[in-house]
Amino acid sequence: MALTEPAGGSGQAFTSIYRSHHGWLLKLLSRKLGNIESAADLAHDTFARLLHAGDAASLREPRAYLTTVSTRLAADFFRRQALERAYLDAIAGLPEPAVPSPETRALVLEALTAISHALDRLPARVRDIFLLSQVDGLPYRDIAEEMGITVNMVQKAMAKAYVQCCLVLNR
Repeated sequence: MALTEPAGGSGQAFTSIYRSHHGWLLKLLSRKLGNIESAADLAHDTFARLLHAGDAASLREPRAYLTTVSTRLAADFFRRQALERAYLDAIAGLPEPAVPSPETRALVLEALTAISHALDRLPARVRDIFLLSQVDGLPYRDIAEEMGITVNMVQKAMAKAYVQCCLVLNR
């Protein structure tokens, strides 16, 4: 997908930032990712975000902006990789007839990534409660004891987490 320059002064500012900082960003991402192809993809996505934001002309510190956006994209990239590895490890031991198709695997990984993002937007305590319940399999009573809160608070946190996950999955 090619980046299309907006019309007017904003387009000139975007072009200037792209020309001045693309090589630098590509090197930075290559060091972080250890892979030039992934680095090129994330550099493209970073500039696409800048283009979409439409505020290139107002940037006083383009490298700070590009670093922040690319760091978040790199974190998403690593999260997706970790989720994919965990999922593939989980299905590796399945008998052949039970192994999901490549299409199903892609859909599951997409859903896992979306849920991971949803959980990241939750307050830390709500996320911890959800993970203790859903990943560790602890009953609400045990979670309440471990966290020093009431079972009612655990129930409310779980409801909040479920709502967030459902909203993400229904998009």
